[in-house]
Amino acid sequence: MAAPQTSQFESTETLATFVAATPLLEESWRLCSHANADAAHHGSFAVNIVGQVAYVAFSAVQVVAAAAAEEEENLVELENSKGVFGSFVERGSSQAKVMVHAGILQLFLSFYHNHYFQQQILEISNKCKSIIFTGHSLGGAVASLSTLWLLSHNIQTPVLCITYGSPLLGNEPFSQAILQQRWSGNFCHIVLIPKIPPSLSLFDKVSDIVMNDQETKNTCMVGPYWPFGSYMLMTENGAICLDNATAIVEFLHLTMTSEGFCNNPNNSCVVEDGLKYEDYVGKICRRYLGKGKCMDSFSESSSEAGIALALASSRISSQETVYEAAKKCLANARQLGWRRNLNNAKMAVSLAKINPCRAQLEWYKSYCDESDNELGYYDSFKQRGASRRDAKVNMNRIRLGCFWDDFIYKLENNHLTHDFHKLPKYVNASQFYKLLVEPLEIAEYYRKNVHMEKGHYIEHGREKRFKIFDKWWRERKVGDEEGKPRSKYASLTQDSCFWARVEEARDGIYRVLGETDVGRRLVLLGKIETFEAYANGMIKRKEVSVDVVAKNSSYNLFVEEWRGLKLQMKMIMPPHFPGFQDGMVQ
Repeated sequence: MAAPQTSQFESTETLATFVAATPLLEESWRLCSHANADAAHHGSFAVNIVGQVAYVAFSAVQVVAAAAAEEEENLVELENSKGVFGSFVERGSSQAKVMVHAGILQLFLSFYHNHYFQQQILEISNKCKSIIFTGHSLGGAVASLSTLWLLSHNIQTPVLCITYGSPLLGNEPFSQAILQQRWSGNFCHIVLIPKIPPSLSLFDKVSDIVMNDQETKNTCMVGPYWPFGSYMLMTENGAICLDNATAIVEFLHLTMTSEGFCNNPNNSCVVEDGLKYEDYVGKICRRYLGKGKCMDSFSESSSEAGIALALASSRISSQETVYEAAKKCLANARQLGWRRNLNNAKMAVSLAKINPCRAQLEWYKSYCDESDNELGYYDSFKQRGASRRDAKVNMNRIRLGCFWDDFIYKLENNHLTHDFHKLPKYVNASQFYKLLVEPLEIAEYYRKNVHMEKGHYIEHGREKRFKIFDKWWRERKVGDEEGKPRSKYASLTQDSCFWARVEEARDGIYRVLGETDVGRRLVLLGKIETFEAYANGMIKRKEVSVDVVAKNSSYNLFVEEWRGLKLQMKMIMPPHFPGFQDGMVQ
């Protein structure tokens, strides 16, 4: 039997204390109140700059009026917004559609297409060091989409979103996509437990859930909407922070079934929602800036003491029937944090264990590049036989792919810390893996003639992991040494898809010979010429490995086939193809 985890700290109440002790809540709510009060005279949003921090608050007043006119409450695909969130939609790796509430999306787009709004965002982006979007009720939902909009376009200015009583916005794939992009920490949703926020709120979702202790995880998935980001749950006794979607839904259900919630006479009132938020935000901030809270009794376990504080802040007493279930919910949510740190350590060990497989592939590449057959790394693997050496190389290729697929799975499912993939160790390791192994993946793809059924590799066969590694490499910090010219060929071709481009170009040559339509033939020839110029540039800059220029490599075969095609067609080609002059490759 495992020993009790007395060394683990429960941080939900501590995090809420930290947030309340900063000026973020008071400043953001003050501007929300200002935007609500002045919406009729000054528009549906307000901007205020405090020091070097810009606050942008969206009013609930005019937004609610606009929402009333928008009768449609269906979910729509986010990609229907015509490129507004293009980067975010493209990054989504889930096959399920990322969808949001149609009416709220239209509300945001009305701001997005407003010239004055765009001008204000551009101005504060250039002037301020950080931007905080905030809003009450449906204004909070618009603030969330505004934050997502800037994050999707890789804005350099840090962006944070703080909402008050905001309705749920999207489905579970939407929540999962934000989690996969490591953006959950950019969203903080404030919810009052004694109050039921407007329709489509988190409480509407919770009220539809029939909880079961043995099937909590499954029953929490009911309904089209799903929480995302972090939630700060407030009561008159204090506040706690949660960032696990399942724990948020379960804990809110337990809170709503507690005696304190059921006996509250104001639970059905939504008219004075704004006044209640103002009252609670003020109380919480003043309380945490003062003496804080004390417990009547202390536990020997720091974890037990932290959970007791969190439950006291949530107004769930130890005498209530839901106390043990709420205690278990918080303990499960807490375990996720230290499990991520443990997974980080395990992943470092796994990387060290898989490195011998990479080293064996490096040896194989050197062997192929120095071989007398002058095929090179790519073509030697593509034309490999049934030797033990070749079989072991193929097995190492598969093992390395499994390791990185597992890495990405853990990252996308929040099993690792949020910035783990940004560590130089993993950015460089993933890039080296991509340059070393993707040529083998391409060779296997064309060796088995998969392109005959699915199409060419880059568009139809490339694994998701390589696309993710491309993104990591683009977003890294570039050193000054990377811009220096090379004096010799690279150890690995710097375009991991180079051989796929060679295969496409060779296939294009065969298609030109059989193409009777002049227009399509010209398109094919144009693509081949574009690749020729690209390849010549890489060779000139020495960004390719020696296997590219090997005598019997697929690239040299392309050069010969391309020269032969030019000789056959030089008399009938139009003058805008300079590569056909005198039938020679220029």
